[in-house]
Amino acid sequence: MQRAIVLLSGGLDSATSLAVAVSQGFEPYAISFRYGQRHESEIEAAQKIASSNGVKKHRIFELGQDMFGDSALTSNTPVPVRRTVEEMGAGIPATYVPARNTVFLSLALAFAESVGAFDIFVGVNALDYAGYPDCRPEYIEAFERMANLATKATSEGQGRIKIHAPLISLTKSEIIRLGLTLGVDYSLTSSCYSPTDSGAACGVCDACTLRLVGFAENGVQDPVQYSDQGQLTT
Repeated sequence: MQRAIVLLSGGLDSATSLAVAVSQGFEPYAISFRYGQRHESEIEAAQKIASSNGVKKHRIFELGQDMFGDSALTSNTPVPVRRTVEEMGAGIPATYVPARNTVFLSLALAFAESVGAFDIFVGVNALDYAGYPDCRPEYIEAFERMANLATKATSEGQGRIKIHAPLISLTKSEIIRLGLTLGVDYSLTSSCYSPTDSGAACGVCDACTLRLVGFAENGVQDPVQYSDQGQLTT
């Protein structure tokens, strides 16, 4: 089996991306990151997802908590809540983490070369937030070009790096539908940007709003636990 590195945050998109990699016959190696995010419950979710999907090896990288300080996900800046989908697409949101995908993909590239993999799966989506510059198709294409100039393995002609972004042009509803057909257990995932201490999703941040809309459009109840505040929004 060909090995593939899967960036696994613990959220809905990355769990679906992992399922796609498995469905395509890859042997998955997962990589997650602890970087001072306020929604650290996603790490526990990533571990559960990796364990239940036969991941060969799961690496959790520890990054400095002050590396990504200028973001609502890593600081005391309030997480935007109760926004419409149209509002989410108007500019770069406060939840943007500076150069996060570039850092994560670079570490995934190093992990890939160390285990002899040439395929990297990432669950980025260009339709969720028009303002996220590191979720665009042209960004993924540019990183792939760079990756093929950056490693010993590619320089010596051992193979070519392929960055797979299977969800990049799908709506949240389409992502969930795809995941359900692949047997993804969404009860294991954690998407909320501001979960309660018990891990319950808030139901009102951008990630929760998109997730709830996606499940509703599929006529399926979201299996994760929401706080009382969140349940009222469904």
